[in-house]
Amino acid sequence: MDLGLKGKCALVMASSSGLGKAIATEFSREGAGVMLFSPFPDQLAEAQEDILKETGNKPAAFEGSITEPKDIKRLVRTTIDRFGPIYALVNNTGGPPAGTFDSFDDKAWQDAYELTLLSYIRTIREVLPSMRANGGGRILNSTSSSVKAVLDNLILSNTFRMGVVGLAKTLSQELGKENILVNVIAPGRIGTARIDHLDRVRAEKAGTTVEAIQQAAFKSIPLGRYGTPDEYGRLSVFLCSAANTFITGQTILVDGGMVKAV
Repeated sequence: MDLGLKGKCALVMASSSGLGKAIATEFSREGAGVMLFSPFPDQLAEAQEDILKETGNKPAAFEGSITEPKDIKRLVRTTIDRFGPIYALVNNTGGPPAGTFDSFDDKAWQDAYELTLLSYIRTIREVLPSMRANGGGRILNSTSSSVKAVLDNLILSNTFRMGVVGLAKTLSQELGKENILVNVIAPGRIGTARIDHLDRVRAEKAGTTVEAIQQAAFKSIPLGRYGTPDEYGRLSVFLCSAANTFITGQTILVDGGMVKAV
């Protein structure tokens, strides 16, 4: 299938590692002009070289903070200057700290809001003029399977990722007439550093080993394993592609059947 992404511009947030890097890799494989974004310069440089080696298409990179409005504005301007109008935006970020309700004060809640929800709002705000001027585009918001079934010990993430779903659904209604498709993609257990960290937290809290936590998790997943970043990346890129012409306002799980909610 031709995804129609060759020469189109894709901006992928939090893309120097993990799921963001996997998505950027698949965009590059399709011939898109890809902009990476991360606060970690060494990781960005490594990601550029890794993606070039794997796809033959080297992405550009921009260093900045996802919670700094000035950085977001500069990022979008730089991306357009480099590649032309932004066709696809993938909103992505690491999650806020694990913990229960009593663990967090106002600052923790404010920081989680700015990281997990407000950063997406700001980035969408900045790219919309480019998409509108170019006759349409695709916006994909990466969240978590917690938007379908909340996860223990992750109250900050559970709360604000739900907000991303409401944002995306509303925007799909507002922007559909402008040929801008807006969706949410939600990973279950994908083998990334974030999942490794959460498994360690769960193991410490339960007084057991990481291996025991993982084996228990595998039993809860019908496919019997964690997903891989490239599996997540391929679906993400399809949803952001010209091949997707009629899917908008949806929240799609990539979880190996883990979530039992309908």
